Order: sequence, then C-alpha cells, then structure tokens
Amino acid sequence: MEQLPSLNIYQEPLETCGEEPKTGFYRDGCCNTTLSDPGMHTVCSVVTKEFLEYTRFKGNDLSTPRPEFEFPGLKPGDSWCICATRWLQAQKEGMAPKVKLRSTHLQTLEVVPLEILEAHAYHDA
Repeated sequence: MEQLPSLNIYQEPLETCGEEPKTGFYRDGCCNTTLSDPGMHTVCSVVTKEFLEYTRFKGNDLSTPRPEFEFPGLKPGDSWCICATRWLQAQKEGMAPKVKLRSTHLQTLEVVPLEILEAHAYHDA
C-alpha cells in the first residue's frame, strides 16, 4: 500500500485536515491516499448538518459513532477527508460542504476540477 506523495491541489505540501476526530485514509490527520484507497478519501471538508444528513441518506452514516472502527461520529463543523466522488456527487446536488483547499490532496483533481473546488473554498472566520 504505497502512499502517494503528500501534496495538495496546488502541488504544495499537504496541510493537516483534522485532528479531532483524527481523519484520513491512514488516520494521520491528513487526506493522504494510496492507489489502493477505493474511495479516494482526499477532499478535506468542513462538514455541515445538511451534508451529514445527505450522506446518511446515500448510505454512508458519518454521524453515528462506530467504536469498533475507532470512529467517534462526526458533528457539524468537524473537518473530514471525504471521498472525492461522494463530494462531487453532493456538489452536483447542491449539498457539498466547504473545502480546505491546502488540505485537499492533489489526487482529487483526477475526479473534481480545480475551479469547482475553489468555488467551495472554506475560509476561517
């Protein structure tokens, strides 16, 4: 399971996405990935109540804790590495959460165009 280079969509060093809860395919806090990551968990998003309801409706409940997977469950405002295809699907349906661009892995651009990601940029208040 060879990890791909830890670069963001601007080909800069990938910044941390979320530490509490610890996110990422590797649970290293970053949206690092590998070619064997079937979901391509590469889009660092700040989840909203609407997105959590949307993804639960689509069959992926991210709100409910799953202790057997050391997963605490997400709440609105948490940062999480979301699968690129699910994020794009949510975007097309008007449900995509904001994206931390410098924490989103370069591999995302295989699925989501840069201009769409930039249109959903998260800005700290």
